[in-house]
Amino acid sequence: MVQHLCALPTGSGRATLDRNGLRPSRYTVTKDNFLVMASESGVVDIKPENVEFRGRLQPGRIFVADLEQGRIISDEEVKDGIASAQPYQKWVEENLLSLKKLPDASNEFSQPSPEKLLHKQQAFGVSSEEVNEIIVPMAKDGKEPLSAMGADWPLAILSHQSQHLSNYFKQLFAQVTNPPIDPIRERMVMSLNTYLGKDQNLLSESPEHCQKVELESPVLSNSELEKLRAIDNEHLQAKTLDIVFQASEDEGKLERALKRICQYAEDAVIDGYSIILLTDRAINSNHAAIPAMLAVGAVHHHLIRKGLRAKCDIVVETGDARETHHFATLVGYGANAVNPYLVIETMVELQRTKKLIQKLTSLSCSRTTASLSTAVF
Repeated sequence: MVQHLCALPTGSGRATLDRNGLRPSRYTVTKDNFLVMASESGVVDIKPENVEFRGRLQPGRIFVADLEQGRIISDEEVKDGIASAQPYQKWVEENLLSLKKLPDASNEFSQPSPEKLLHKQQAFGVSSEEVNEIIVPMAKDGKEPLSAMGADWPLAILSHQSQHLSNYFKQLFAQVTNPPIDPIRERMVMSLNTYLGKDQNLLSESPEHCQKVELESPVLSNSELEKLRAIDNEHLQAKTLDIVFQASEDEGKLERALKRICQYAEDAVIDGYSIILLTDRAINSNHAAIPAMLAVGAVHHHLIRKGLRAKCDIVVETGDARETHHFATLVGYGANAVNPYLVIETMVELQRTKKLIQKLTSLSCSRTTASLSTAVF
C-alpha cells in the first residue's frame, strides 16, 4: 500500500495514494515553477517567501502535474475525463446480467434426508468436531470461530491420518501493524462482487467487456448456483463437469479422470462455454469425489497452457469446502466462485434439529449462505 509516482513522456508527472493514506505524500509548488513531492515536508529546503502553495495527496486520490500546460490537474477533473471517455453506463445496462435479478431455476436440489446427509458427510470426511466447532459458529454468528493463536498439531505431510488437501498449504502474511482490510471496514472501496464470463482485451474498451454475470459474493447458495447453471444466452453459457472418479484399487484411475476433466473443459471453452461448473455431487458407492482443489488446479493450469483460461471462469460445486482455509485455497488455485452445498445442507439440518437458533426456512436458505459468506470473507 504505497504511493506510485511516475514521469511520462507526454510531459506530465502522475502520482496516486493508497486507499488508506498510510503512506503520506506532500508537495510544494514554488513561485519559480518548481514542484517538490515527497513523503514528508522539508525534504528540500525552500525559502518560505518562494512558496506558492503547499498540499497533500489525499487517500485514494490522483495527482497529475501537466508540464506542457504548466498546471496541476485536480483529482475530480482526471476522473471525470476517464468516466466520460466512453458510454460505460449504457454498456453495463445493456450487457451486464445480475444473478440476483434472474428468475429462479426449476431444478434445484432438495434437502437430503438425515441418513443421506450423514453419508455425504462421511464421504467428504466431515467430522462432528468440524460441525460443532466450525460450521455451527459460522451459521450462528456469521464469522469465523476463534481459536488458539498457535498451531501445534503435526504437519499434514507427517500425519498418519487422512488429511484434507488444503491442510498441506499454509497461509503467509505480512506481520506488520497495518489496520485490518476487509469489505466490512472498507466497504467504500472494497467489494465482494464477482463477475463471471469471458475476459476481453485489457488494452481496449468495448461493450463486449460488460458481457458478464454479476454475483454479490463468490460464495453461492444452492439456488444461486442453479440460476447460474440455467444461464443460456448468446454470450453466457455454463457447462457442468463431474469431478468424480471410479473408486477401485486399480492404479491410475484418479490421474486418468483428471485428464478427462481437463479435456472436457478445453472442449467446452472451444465450443463457446464461458462458465465451467465443476461438481462432485455425483458421488455414490462406485464413484469418489476428486478433491476440489486438485480438480480446480488441474483445469485452471490446463486451460492456461492451452491459452484458453481468459475465455472462461471456473465455479466449483463441492462438499469439500467447509472452513475459511478451504475457500482460500480453492480461490487461490483458480476458482472464481464456490458453492459449498454440503455445508449449506448441514446448516439446514442443524436448524431442523434445533441446534441453530435462527429460523431458516426452505425459502430463506440464502440467509444461511449469507452467514457463511460473511464468515469466510
